[in-house]
Amino acid sequence: MVRIHSVAAATAAIMLIASPALAHARFVSATPGNGATVSAPRTISLTFSERFAAPFSTVEVEDGRGRAVALTKTVSEDGKALGGSFAAPLPAGTYRVTWAIAAADGHRMTGNYSFTVR
Repeated sequence: MVRIHSVAAATAAIMLIASPALAHARFVSATPGNGATVSAPRTISLTFSERFAAPFSTVEVEDGRGRAVALTKTVSEDGKALGGSFAAPLPAGTYRVTWAIAAADGHRMTGNYSFTVR
């Protein structure tokens, strides 16, 4: 009986040591930020705590009437920021940002927020 417990304990210890730390990516910040009032932005940027899988990650912006705003998607060199640029500065109004990322640990995260252009 002692031998079975020793093998089980050793196996558990090896698994703990060999397992990578699997922390979920967190949304850290955005520019423009949630609830912000800004002047005619040409870009948007969302920062996360970890790298994410860019091909499986999206960011979309829509105006106050629910119409999509054209956005050229960008990903930072370190793979932690998702964003894009607009063809022209955004006109006055309220905008909703919806994002989804596929984190390195395989978990999918989504969120949204709004900002206002004066």
